[in-house]
Amino acid sequence: MANLQAIRIMLVEDDPGDQKLIRQSILRQKLANDVCVMENGEEALEYLNACKAGDPNCAVPELILLDLNMPGMGGKEFLKRLKSDENLDTIPVVILTTSDSDQDILDTYKLHASGYIKKPVELKAFQEVMSTLEDYWFMICKRVASPEVHCTA
Repeated sequence: MANLQAIRIMLVEDDPGDQKLIRQSILRQKLANDVCVMENGEEALEYLNACKAGDPNCAVPELILLDLNMPGMGGKEFLKRLKSDENLDTIPVVILTTSDSDQDILDTYKLHASGYIKKPVELKAFQEVMSTLEDYWFMICKRVASPEVHCTA
């Protein structure tokens, strides 16, 4: 993994506590240089559309971590819209949510989610999940190192 650079990650999560925990875990694992945090699907789509339009303050993320249960546009609707946009549909989306509903799991895979992770409650278990995500991303998904780019939102 030493030859691979960290990636650009967007976290779409409405809970401030989860935002902080996930962001710190990602940065601690050196999985990302920075994490773009969006509080809901609408905000995330606005950001991605600005990236598509060439906004210099935006960088298209290489991975999106998505909560399902958010006010306004929920995770499933965001995923549906993202995957229907030919300019954005190749961005891998990993669902990171408290839901362990079989229907949610099936629905998101039908919408082309790349993975589904139930958020653990305990900090140690959460750090293990982030470590597993790092191993999965760098060992299986990430083939070419990407340039260091920071997202601003």
